[in-house]
Amino acid sequence: MNDVVSRIQSRLFELQDLKYKEFQQKLMPTVNPERVIGVRTPEIRKFAKELSKTPAAGDFLGTLPHRYYEENNLHASLIETFKDYDVAMAYTEAFLPYIDNWATCDSFLPKVFKKYPAEVYEKINIWIQSDHTYTVRYGIGLLLSNYLDDEFRPAMLDLVANIRSEEYYINMMIAWYFSTALIKQHDAALPYIQECRLEKWTHNKTIQKAIESYRISEEKKAYLRKLKVNSTVKIN
Repeated sequence: MNDVVSRIQSRLFELQDLKYKEFQQKLMPTVNPERVIGVRTPEIRKFAKELSKTPAAGDFLGTLPHRYYEENNLHASLIETFKDYDVAMAYTEAFLPYIDNWATCDSFLPKVFKKYPAEVYEKINIWIQSDHTYTVRYGIGLLLSNYLDDEFRPAMLDLVANIRSEEYYINMMIAWYFSTALIKQHDAALPYIQECRLEKWTHNKTIQKAIESYRISEEKKAYLRKLKVNSTVKIN
C-alpha cells in the first residue's frame, strides 16, 4: 500500500508546476503550503483517468487521509470516474470528512449523481447537518450545480436558508447558492432577500455576488442594491 502511495506521489511531483503552486497556495489559506505540490487540474484529471484502469486505484482510495492537497484532488477525480451510483456514493461519503479546503470541495462533482437526483437529495439533507465545514459546503454546492434547473423545488431554498453557521466557507457557499438562485429561479428566490431570511453578512454577500453577474438585468440589480442591510457582523 505504501509503495502505491509513494509511486503516486512521485508521479504528482513529476507534474509539478512551481509557478502554479505559488498561485494556488495564495488561494487556500486553510491548507499548509507544505502540502501543496502544484499540479494543474487538467493534469490531475488525466492522471486519474489513467490510474482508474489499474488495481492501484482501489489501493489509493483506501489510504485516507492523504498527505498532499493534490492527492485529495486525485482521490476526488478517481471517484468521478465511477459510473455505478452506489460505488461512487460509498466512496464519496468515506471521503467527505477528509476534505479540508474549498477548492477540492467545489471541484468534486461525480457525473453519475445527476442520474439519481432523488437519492442524492436525501444525502444532501443529511450532509448539511454535519459538523464538518466542507461536508456542509459540499451539500450546498450540489444543490447549486444540480438542483437549480429541472430538478429545482422551492423547498430547497428553505433548506439552505435555514442553515446557520459562523464558518466563512459555509456562508460564502450559501451566498453563492442564493445569488445563482436569483439568476435561475428569480421569482422563488427573491422573497428570501426581500424578507431578510439570511444572516446579514450572507444576505449582503448574496446581493454583491448577484449584482456582479452579467446574467442579471440592470433593473434587477438596481432593486437588489436597495435591499442591502447594515451589518457589522464579521465571519471568521
